[in-house]
Amino acid sequence: MTTGGTPALVRRLDGSTRATLLELLFDVVFVAALAQTSKLLADQTSWAQSASVALLLVAIWWTWSVTSTTTEFYDPQQRPIQAILMVAMVGSVGMAASLPMVTGGQSLAFALAYVGTHVVRGIVLLSALYRQQHPAAMARATRFLFWFLVSGVLWIVGALAGTARWWIWTTAIAIDLLSAAARYPTPWLGRVPLDQYDRTTGHLGERYQQFVILALGDIILVPTLELSRSDFDSSRITALLCAFAIMLLLWQIYVYRAGELLETAASSEPGRSTRIAPYSHLVLLVGVLVTAASFDLVVDRPTGTTPVRWLVLIIGGPLVFVLGRVLFAYLLSARVPWVRVASQLLPLLLLPWAGRWPPVLVTAIVALGLAVHVLLPRGHSRETRRGLRPRGPAE
Repeated sequence: MTTGGTPALVRRLDGSTRATLLELLFDVVFVAALAQTSKLLADQTSWAQSASVALLLVAIWWTWSVTSTTTEFYDPQQRPIQAILMVAMVGSVGMAASLPMVTGGQSLAFALAYVGTHVVRGIVLLSALYRQQHPAAMARATRFLFWFLVSGVLWIVGALAGTARWWIWTTAIAIDLLSAAARYPTPWLGRVPLDQYDRTTGHLGERYQQFVILALGDIILVPTLELSRSDFDSSRITALLCAFAIMLLLWQIYVYRAGELLETAASSEPGRSTRIAPYSHLVLLVGVLVTAASFDLVVDRPTGTTPVRWLVLIIGGPLVFVLGRVLFAYLLSARVPWVRVASQLLPLLLLPWAGRWPPVLVTAIVALGLAVHVLLPRGHSRETRRGLRPRGPAE
């Protein structure tokens, strides 16, 4: 598909669905930002500080998600899209580097990196599409840019607002998420047409799977770095082995169920999967981040009693991940594996007593609950078998 002799920017539906090497490099850069976020979460001492880190995680994830949607709708082999990926990488590095400063009160660098990434993307897209005379794609890019300019004002104002920063930033990220859910309703342009979401190919499903798998590596990366700075003893090594087991179990849960469903739905119900995936995968990502943060703490001090905040991180991380997978599967297939979900109640039932146990024992119990989730048969199906199908139109 060409326009005026120039390769068209909009992706061809019959083109390759494989991720480019630049997209994979883009993922690695963002996973490094996630590792920094999980380390920052582990260092927090209050729930309010933890909530602020979660807000920053949403901003980082939304940058990745919107940029990946860009490489789905537009051809990532074209120079303008490659430039957008490189700008997003720079923005990711800027957000990651400024994370410790945000919690310390210096937040302008983070806001500029976040807003700059989205605004530059919109400007580059509009410039390239204007030269190619592609009005439908220009209207789409204009809608995105309009709403990021609206939220961008709040991001910058929040960075300068002192103690009111977090309320303003919460409003800004809410605008980003809700405007996308509403298909970016824009004055004089209306919403993004639904048929544009139906253009989704298997490329987007592959992108989400690759990113989640890379993110799962943080569960073992973060405690490994912590262990390298500590003494090697049996309890710390056991904690690291528990981290490795939980990482593999979460991988099993994702790859054989939600990941497969995403691939299937991308081909049979592309519009629905495209709109649902960013939100359900955000829940998955929160689960990964919390799990990685918990092991950073457990490897540092695997024995003694387990503080309440540690319990929430140790038990809550895998639980949130499982709930994210269940949410995504339900939204696309209207099915919930209740028997397997019930296996996650085991760690919760132990909460009244777990505070007196060593952290490494609590993590082992969580790993056991995930193993039951994966191995427990339900009828003739197990977590290791394929079989989820998108729900039909009548459902």
